[in-house]
Order: sequence, then C-alpha cells, then structure tokens
Amino acid sequence: MEDIKIIDITARGGISFVSFLVPSVSAVGDVEVMGEALRGFVLDKRPDKVIVDFSGLKFFSSQVLGLLVEVWKKLKEYGGSVVISGINPELGRVFKITNLDSLFDFYPDNDSAVEALGRK
Repeated sequence: MEDIKIIDITARGGISFVSFLVPSVSAVGDVEVMGEALRGFVLDKRPDKVIVDFSGLKFFSSQVLGLLVEVWKKLKEYGGSVVISGINPELGRVFKITNLDSLFDFYPDNDSAVEALGRK
C-alpha cells in the first residue's frame, strides 16, 4: 500500500507554509501521519512564523483542531506564531464554535497572511 502524503511543509522568506494535499483529513491514521510530520518539523526547525493554508481542505476531524492547538502551544513557548489562511466559512465556523478563533488569526489567502506576519 502506498503512503499518501497529507500535508506539504515549505519555507520561504522566514515563513513556513503548511498546505493540505488531500481534500479531507478525518481518518485517525491520516491525522497521525499529519501530526508526526508537523510535530517533527516544529521540533527540528523551530519555525517563528507558520501559515496553515486551508484553501484545499473541505473537511477535517476534531483531531486536526487538537493538533493545531498543540502546534500553537509549542510555537508560543519560544515566541512563534501560527495563523490560518484560506479557510472556507463552513470550516471557519468550527473554530468559532470551539472558541479556537481566539487563538488563531485568520486571513483570506496566503498573501494576506504573509503581509500580516511581516508586520509582527
């Protein structure tokens, strides 16, 4: 069985971009694979600024929220930040319902997020 890559992590100009390569992240195994990649990246690289691009994602499980909070906490320990870009309104409501919209800043696209992070 071939492993499916769930996310792509790239860095440009001091900002790390996390992009979803699948339209849905709901299976426990997928979240675990994504978590391993993201945790490993954060521990190894200690990025200051991370943009999680939701533009390609149509559905995610609550475990993804837990993973994002975990990453947020880790980056906060050393002054880093995580923002969300490109999330559709339906998925954005999940952040509001869970009050996680108070932890993350949201931007319509990566360009807006990059501009905002450049001011921080």
